[in-house]
Amino acid sequence: MAETQQQSGSTPEDEAPQVPEGVTYMVPKKEISMVPDMGKWKRSQAYADYMGFVLTLNEGVKGKKFTSEYKVSETVEKLLDLLGTLDRWIDETPPVDQPSRFGNKAFRTWYAKLDQEAEALVSTVLPADKIAAAPEIAVYLKESVGNATRIDYGTGHEAAFAAFLCCLCKVGALRVDDQLAIVFQVFNKYLAVMRKLQKTYRMEPAGSQGVWGLDDFQFLPFIWGSSQFVDHPTLEPRHFLDERVVNEHQHEYMFLDCIKFINEMKTGPFAEHSNQLWNISAVPSWSKVNQGLVRMYKAECLEKFPVIQHFKFGSLLSIQSGKP
Repeated sequence: MAETQQQSGSTPEDEAPQVPEGVTYMVPKKEISMVPDMGKWKRSQAYADYMGFVLTLNEGVKGKKFTSEYKVSETVEKLLDLLGTLDRWIDETPPVDQPSRFGNKAFRTWYAKLDQEAEALVSTVLPADKIAAAPEIAVYLKESVGNATRIDYGTGHEAAFAAFLCCLCKVGALRVDDQLAIVFQVFNKYLAVMRKLQKTYRMEPAGSQGVWGLDDFQFLPFIWGSSQFVDHPTLEPRHFLDERVVNEHQHEYMFLDCIKFINEMKTGPFAEHSNQLWNISAVPSWSKVNQGLVRMYKAECLEKFPVIQHFKFGSLLSIQSGKP
């Protein structure tokens, strides 16, 4: 039987209460235009719902491998098909010859296709009575793949994909027992498509902190990936520096899959090109790593104006103040 006992504590449906009937959907827009607006974001229902969603999934995957059994719902299948379509479009849109090595302009052609088709793609995933939400939810999908002007990608785009999934929970397309499949199937497939975009079109890291950032492009898979390792009987944080361990276990653990990708993309000593991760390898336990990464995510991503100024708010992720 599928390993999806309901977790104690919060669930996606608790954290992202379902939308009441008769709600008016709206196309999300930016609300954080100046640094002083950041307080509004941190007090917003959107922040509470978003962070609740991330932490619920963090709890849900705790101690679980990719190979654990779990339910794969029809909605999850449809989301995988949607991501498969985005993947196919990359194959159909090869990079163009250009003088600049980075930021291949063919990405704009690929993105224009998504821009045009996003609402139709999202409609295929929604329950029939929630199709009206498609224009609102599609905005988060379009925001999740990088910026077509700058041809860059970063944690703000990753956050838009988590927001997209959170919205699908709020309208009831994804449910509590989809938790493991959301991370292990949908988010993992999203990661694969983003890596393909980054490699194919030589995308720049958005707002990269260089060696002082955790990773050039992602953050959430390190949080959820570290949670998978909590209470692991043999593998400790120091082991992810061992290439043999990475190669042996990357198909079971998201964290090691991320490390493998970094090892493939970067040359030189790990301590130099990924200093923050190297520091993390010295932390004694995975639960401490996980707690530290959640704190770091809030501080380095969700509380940074350059990231959050691009976040969009609608009826599902609202700028209105959350419950006190």
